[in-house]
Amino acid sequence: MDVLIIKDLKKTYQSKDSLVKTEALKGVSLEIRAGEIFGLLGPNGAGKTTLINTITTLEKPTEGEVMVFGKSVVHDPMFTKKKIGVVHQEVINTGFFSIEEILKFQSGYYGIKNNLERINYLLEKLSLTPHRQKKVKQLSGGMKRRLMIAKALVHSPKLLLLDEPTAGVDVELRESLWKFVLELKASGVSILLTTHYLEEAEKLCDRVSIINKGNLIYTGKPREVIEKYSTKKIYLKTSSGQTHTLVDSAAKSIQDILKEHHISFSDIVDIQIEEGRLEEAFTKMVNL
Repeated sequence: MDVLIIKDLKKTYQSKDSLVKTEALKGVSLEIRAGEIFGLLGPNGAGKTTLINTITTLEKPTEGEVMVFGKSVVHDPMFTKKKIGVVHQEVINTGFFSIEEILKFQSGYYGIKNNLERINYLLEKLSLTPHRQKKVKQLSGGMKRRLMIAKALVHSPKLLLLDEPTAGVDVELRESLWKFVLELKASGVSILLTTHYLEEAEKLCDRVSIINKGNLIYTGKPREVIEKYSTKKIYLKTSSGQTHTLVDSAAKSIQDILKEHHISFSDIVDIQIEEGRLEEAFTKMVNL
Protein backbone atom coordinates (compact mmCIF):
# COMPACT_ATOMS: atom_id res chain seq x y z
CA MET A 1 0.00 0.00 0.00
CA ASP A 2 1.22 3.50 -0.84
CA VAL A 3 0.81 5.87 2.11
CA LEU A 4 1.82 8.91 0.06
CA ILE A 5 1.17 9.46 -3.64
CA ILE A 6 2.34 12.57 -5.47
CA LYS A 7 1.31 13.04 -9.11
CA ASP A 8 2.67 15.70 -11.47
CA LEU A 9 3.15 18.18 -8.64
CA LYS A 10 4.05 21.71 -9.68
CA LYS A 11 4.66 24.72 -7.47
CA THR A 12 5.26 28.18 -8.90
CA TYR A 13 5.98 31.34 -6.94
CA GLN A 14 5.46 34.88 -8.18
CA SER A 15 6.52 37.91 -6.18
CA LYS A 16 3.99 40.71 -5.71
CA ASP A 17 6.20 43.37 -7.27
CA SER A 18 7.47 41.32 -10.20
CA LEU A 19 6.11 39.39 -13.16
CA VAL A 20 8.92 36.86 -12.86
CA LYS A 21 7.78 33.37 -11.88
CA THR A 22 9.93 30.81 -10.10
CA GLU A 23 9.20 27.12 -10.64
CA ALA A 24 10.12 25.35 -7.40
CA LEU A 25 8.61 21.99 -8.41
CA LYS A 26 8.27 20.93 -12.05
CA GLY A 27 5.94 17.95 -12.28
CA VAL A 28 7.18 15.78 -9.41
CA SER A 29 5.71 12.27 -9.06
CA LEU A 30 6.57 9.69 -6.40
CA GLU A 31 5.03 7.13 -4.05
CA ILE A 32 6.04 6.11 -0.54
CA ARG A 33 5.14 2.60 0.56
CA ALA A 34 3.98 1.43 3.95
CA GLY A 35 6.83 0.78 6.37
CA GLU A 36 9.68 2.13 4.25
CA ILE A 37 12.27 4.84 4.79
CA PHE A 38 12.33 6.99 1.68
CA GLY A 39 15.15 9.48 1.17
CA LEU A 40 14.61 12.75 -0.68
CA LEU A 41 18.06 14.01 -1.65
CA GLY A 42 19.10 17.18 -3.40
CA PRO A 43 21.31 20.26 -3.18
CA ASN A 44 20.15 23.43 -1.45
CA GLY A 45 17.32 25.07 -3.38
CA ALA A 46 16.42 21.87 -5.23
CA GLY A 47 12.80 21.86 -3.99
CA LYS A 48 12.94 19.48 -1.01
CA THR A 49 11.44 21.82 1.58
CA THR A 50 8.80 23.08 -0.87
CA LEU A 51 7.75 19.47 -1.45
CA ILE A 52 7.50 18.78 2.28
CA ASN A 53 5.55 22.00 2.86
CA THR A 54 3.09 20.97 0.15
CA ILE A 55 2.59 17.53 1.69
CA THR A 56 1.96 19.09 5.10
CA THR A 57 -0.54 21.67 3.69
CA LEU A 58 1.71 24.67 4.46
CA GLU A 59 1.84 25.30 0.70
CA LYS A 60 -0.88 24.77 -1.91
CA PRO A 61 0.17 23.10 -5.15
CA THR A 62 -0.05 25.12 -8.34
CA GLU A 63 -0.89 21.93 -10.23
CA GLY A 64 -0.96 18.22 -9.49
CA GLU A 65 -2.15 16.04 -6.65
CA VAL A 66 -0.89 14.94 -3.24
CA MET A 67 -2.67 12.04 -1.53
CA VAL A 68 -2.01 10.88 2.04
CA PHE A 69 -3.58 7.51 2.87
CA GLY A 70 -5.90 7.94 -0.10
CA LYS A 71 -7.13 11.47 0.67
CA SER A 72 -6.20 14.77 -0.94
CA VAL A 73 -4.14 17.10 1.25
CA VAL A 74 -5.92 20.04 -0.41
CA HIS A 75 -9.49 18.81 0.01
CA ASP A 76 -9.05 17.19 3.44
CA PRO A 77 -6.16 18.97 5.22
CA MET A 78 -7.30 18.01 8.74
CA PHE A 79 -7.16 14.31 7.84
CA THR A 80 -3.61 14.86 6.57
CA LYS A 81 -2.51 16.64 9.75
CA LYS A 82 -3.78 13.78 11.90
CA LYS A 83 -1.99 11.15 9.85
CA ILE A 84 1.44 12.74 9.57
CA GLY A 85 4.13 14.01 11.91
CA VAL A 86 6.64 16.62 10.77
CA VAL A 87 10.08 17.63 11.99
CA HIS A 88 11.06 20.85 10.24
CA GLN A 89 14.59 22.21 9.92
CA GLU A 90 13.90 25.18 12.17
CA VAL A 91 14.64 24.46 15.83
CA ILE A 92 11.73 24.84 18.26
CA ASN A 93 11.66 28.21 20.03
CA THR A 94 8.81 28.28 22.59
CA GLY A 95 11.27 29.19 25.33
CA PHE A 96 9.07 29.65 28.42
CA PHE A 97 7.31 26.27 28.34
CA SER A 98 8.73 22.99 29.61
CA ILE A 99 9.23 19.88 27.49
CA GLU A 100 6.29 18.15 29.17
CA GLU A 101 4.02 21.17 28.74
CA ILE A 102 4.78 21.41 25.04
CA LEU A 103 3.99 17.74 24.49
CA LYS A 104 0.72 18.08 26.41
CA PHE A 105 -0.22 21.15 24.35
CA GLN A 106 0.59 19.26 21.16
CA SER A 107 -1.55 16.31 22.30
CA GLY A 108 -4.43 18.71 22.90
CA TYR A 109 -4.05 20.08 19.38
CA TYR A 110 -4.96 16.60 18.14
CA GLY A 111 -7.81 16.25 20.64
CA ILE A 112 -5.93 13.77 22.85
CA LYS A 113 -6.72 14.52 26.50
CA ASN A 114 -4.96 11.77 28.44
CA ASN A 115 -1.71 11.14 26.60
CA LEU A 116 0.78 10.79 29.46
CA GLU A 117 1.65 7.19 28.61
CA ARG A 118 2.64 8.16 25.07
CA ILE A 119 4.53 11.22 26.30
CA ASN A 120 6.46 9.13 28.84
CA TYR A 121 7.33 6.60 26.14
CA LEU A 122 8.70 9.29 23.81
CA LEU A 123 10.65 11.02 26.58
CA GLU A 124 12.28 7.72 27.51
CA LYS A 125 13.09 6.75 23.91
CA LEU A 126 14.61 10.15 23.18
CA SER A 127 16.53 10.38 26.49
CA LEU A 128 14.53 13.39 27.64
CA THR A 129 12.96 11.98 30.82
CA PRO A 130 15.45 13.68 33.21
CA HIS A 131 14.81 16.99 31.44
CA ARG A 132 11.02 16.90 31.18
CA GLN A 133 10.51 19.94 33.44
CA LYS A 134 13.18 22.07 31.79
CA LYS A 135 12.12 25.13 29.82
CA VAL A 136 13.00 25.11 26.14
CA LYS A 137 15.36 28.06 26.62
CA GLN A 138 17.43 25.84 28.95
CA LEU A 139 17.90 23.09 26.37
CA SER A 140 20.91 22.40 24.19
CA GLY A 141 20.51 22.26 20.42
CA GLY A 142 20.49 18.46 20.50
CA MET A 143 17.75 18.36 23.16
CA LYS A 144 15.65 20.79 21.13
CA ARG A 145 16.02 18.53 18.10
CA ARG A 146 14.87 15.51 20.15
CA LEU A 147 11.93 17.51 21.49
CA MET A 148 10.88 18.33 17.93
CA ILE A 149 10.84 14.62 17.11
CA ALA A 150 8.80 13.83 20.24
CA LYS A 151 6.36 16.60 19.32
CA ALA A 152 5.97 15.17 15.81
CA LEU A 153 5.21 11.70 17.20
CA VAL A 154 2.94 12.58 20.12
CA HIS A 155 -0.23 11.61 18.20
CA SER A 156 1.21 8.31 16.87
CA PRO A 157 1.27 9.22 13.16
CA LYS A 158 1.79 6.56 10.51
CA LEU A 159 3.79 8.86 8.22
CA LEU A 160 6.75 10.83 9.57
CA LEU A 161 8.45 13.61 7.59
CA LEU A 162 11.99 14.40 8.74
CA ASP A 163 13.51 17.51 7.15
CA GLU A 164 17.24 17.47 8.01
CA PRO A 165 16.58 16.00 11.50
CA THR A 166 20.26 15.58 12.41
CA ALA A 167 21.55 18.92 11.13
CA GLY A 168 23.97 20.39 13.65
CA VAL A 169 23.90 17.49 16.14
CA ASP A 170 26.86 15.44 17.32
CA VAL A 171 27.68 11.94 16.10
CA GLU A 172 26.44 10.17 19.25
CA LEU A 173 23.03 11.86 19.11
CA ARG A 174 22.78 11.23 15.38
CA GLU A 175 23.33 7.51 15.89
CA SER A 176 20.76 7.31 18.70
CA LEU A 177 18.18 9.15 16.58
CA TRP A 178 18.67 6.79 13.67
CA LYS A 179 18.34 3.80 15.96
CA PHE A 180 14.97 5.19 17.07
CA VAL A 181 13.96 5.85 13.45
CA LEU A 182 14.64 2.19 12.61
CA GLU A 183 12.46 1.16 15.55
CA LEU A 184 9.67 3.37 14.18
CA LYS A 185 10.03 1.71 10.80
CA ALA A 186 9.81 -1.73 12.42
CA SER A 187 6.56 -0.65 14.10
CA GLY A 188 5.03 0.20 10.71
CA VAL A 189 5.70 3.93 10.45
CA SER A 190 6.63 5.18 6.97
CA ILE A 191 9.33 7.85 6.89
CA LEU A 192 10.23 10.53 4.36
CA LEU A 193 13.72 11.80 5.09
CA THR A 194 15.73 14.69 3.71
CA THR A 195 19.38 14.79 4.70
CA HIS A 196 22.73 16.14 3.51
CA TYR A 197 24.45 13.21 5.23
CA LEU A 198 24.46 10.86 2.24
CA GLU A 199 26.21 8.09 4.16
CA GLU A 200 23.14 7.99 6.43
CA ALA A 201 20.79 7.84 3.47
CA GLU A 202 22.82 4.99 1.99
CA LYS A 203 22.55 2.97 5.22
CA LEU A 204 18.98 3.77 6.23
CA CYS A 205 16.84 4.30 3.15
CA ASP A 206 15.00 1.56 1.31
CA ARG A 207 14.67 3.87 -1.69
CA VAL A 208 15.80 7.37 -2.58
CA SER A 209 14.74 10.07 -5.00
CA ILE A 210 17.21 12.66 -6.18
CA ILE A 211 15.73 16.09 -6.89
CA ASN A 212 17.52 18.90 -8.69
CA LYS A 213 16.15 22.26 -9.82
CA GLY A 214 12.60 21.14 -9.11
CA ASN A 215 12.82 17.90 -11.10
CA LEU A 216 13.08 14.33 -9.82
CA ILE A 217 15.98 12.91 -11.78
CA TYR A 218 16.18 9.42 -10.26
CA THR A 219 14.24 7.11 -7.97
CA GLY A 220 15.48 3.72 -6.85
CA LYS A 221 17.29 1.72 -4.20
CA PRO A 222 20.55 3.29 -2.98
CA ARG A 223 22.53 0.34 -4.33
CA GLU A 224 20.95 0.77 -7.78
CA VAL A 225 21.90 4.46 -7.85
CA ILE A 226 25.45 3.63 -6.73
CA GLU A 227 25.92 0.91 -9.35
CA LYS A 228 24.67 3.14 -12.15
CA TYR A 229 26.49 6.36 -11.32
CA SER A 230 29.56 5.62 -9.17
CA THR A 231 32.84 3.76 -9.52
CA LYS A 232 34.63 0.94 -7.77
CA LYS A 233 38.36 1.37 -7.09
CA ILE A 234 40.75 -1.56 -6.67
CA TYR A 235 44.28 -1.06 -5.34
CA LEU A 236 46.48 -4.13 -5.74
CA LYS A 237 50.03 -5.42 -5.78
CA THR A 238 51.14 -8.45 -7.80
CA SER A 239 53.82 -11.04 -7.09
CA SER A 240 56.10 -9.30 -9.61
CA GLY A 241 56.06 -6.17 -7.42
CA GLN A 242 53.85 -4.11 -9.71
CA THR A 243 51.10 -1.95 -8.23
CA HIS A 244 47.83 -1.17 -10.00
CA THR A 245 44.90 1.16 -9.40
CA LEU A 246 41.84 -0.03 -11.30
CA VAL A 247 38.74 2.15 -11.60
CA ASP A 248 35.54 0.81 -13.11
CA SER A 249 31.76 0.76 -12.77
CA ALA A 250 30.49 -0.05 -9.28
CA ALA A 251 28.10 -2.53 -10.89
CA LYS A 252 30.92 -4.77 -12.13
CA SER A 253 32.26 -7.67 -10.10
CA ILE A 254 35.90 -7.74 -9.02
CA GLN A 255 36.43 -10.87 -11.11
CA ASP A 256 35.24 -9.14 -14.28
CA ILE A 257 37.38 -6.06 -13.65
CA LEU A 258 40.52 -8.17 -13.10
CA LYS A 259 39.77 -10.25 -16.18
CA GLU A 260 39.47 -7.13 -18.35
CA HIS A 261 42.90 -6.00 -17.13
CA HIS A 262 44.42 -9.48 -17.63
CA ILE A 263 45.28 -9.89 -13.96
CA SER A 264 44.96 -13.29 -12.27
CA PHE A 265 43.88 -13.68 -8.65
CA SER A 266 46.82 -16.05 -8.15
CA ASP A 267 49.26 -13.21 -8.96
CA ILE A 268 47.82 -10.83 -6.34
CA VAL A 269 49.71 -10.51 -3.04
CA ASP A 270 47.76 -7.52 -1.66
CA ILE A 271 44.40 -6.01 -2.58
CA GLN A 272 42.21 -3.21 -1.23
CA ILE A 273 38.75 -2.47 -2.57
CA GLU A 274 36.94 0.85 -2.32
CA GLU A 275 33.27 0.33 -3.15
CA GLY A 276 31.20 2.99 -4.88
CA ARG A 277 29.31 5.38 -2.61
CA LEU A 278 26.03 7.23 -2.84
CA GLU A 279 27.80 10.57 -2.37
CA GLU A 280 29.81 10.05 -5.56
CA ALA A 281 26.70 9.05 -7.52
CA PHE A 282 24.74 12.01 -6.15
CA THR A 283 27.48 14.49 -7.06
CA LYS A 284 27.65 13.19 -10.62
CA MET A 285 23.88 13.31 -11.07
CA VAL A 286 23.25 16.84 -9.83
CA ASN A 287 26.13 18.14 -11.95
CA LEU A 288 25.00 16.51 -15.20
